[in-house]
Amino acid sequence: MLFFIERLFRYDDWANREVVTALTERSTLPPRTLKILDHILSAERLWLERLRSEKQTYPVWPDFTIERCQEEVEQLAQLWTAYLSSLQEDDLGRPVRYQNSKGESFTSQPLDILMHVVLHSAYHRGQIATDMRATGFSPAYTDFIHAVRQGLVP
Repeated sequence: MLFFIERLFRYDDWANREVVTALTERSTLPPRTLKILDHILSAERLWLERLRSEKQTYPVWPDFTIERCQEEVEQLAQLWTAYLSSLQEDDLGRPVRYQNSKGESFTSQPLDILMHVVLHSAYHRGQIATDMRATGFSPAYTDFIHAVRQGLVP
């Protein structure tokens, strides 16, 4: 299972980089596009911090520049790789207690949190693609199967 999760996170990293690259190539962006990317990156860090029982670094909806997004993508790749490489299969089912942004307490398994992170990010990358198309831009092509077929996600 860990191999599968690590592969999904390699895909997620690649897809986030593709979106950042596509956005840096534009002189103007649809109004909420950068805001959604900010949220993706902040949420990925937030869930990692919850898994590691750390204090939340950013608000759920921060205001990053595209340059800050580039930096965050780099940092997240390193942080997730380190976290995932520290896990054993048994760790995926061990309960993690955390509070959401409303202060409500929850307990979840790391496997469920890890799946949520990847799916949440893919969902919001889809919103970015929709916004870009609606304003006449070509979005990054971030489909998982495309990345696999091209050898971008081993």
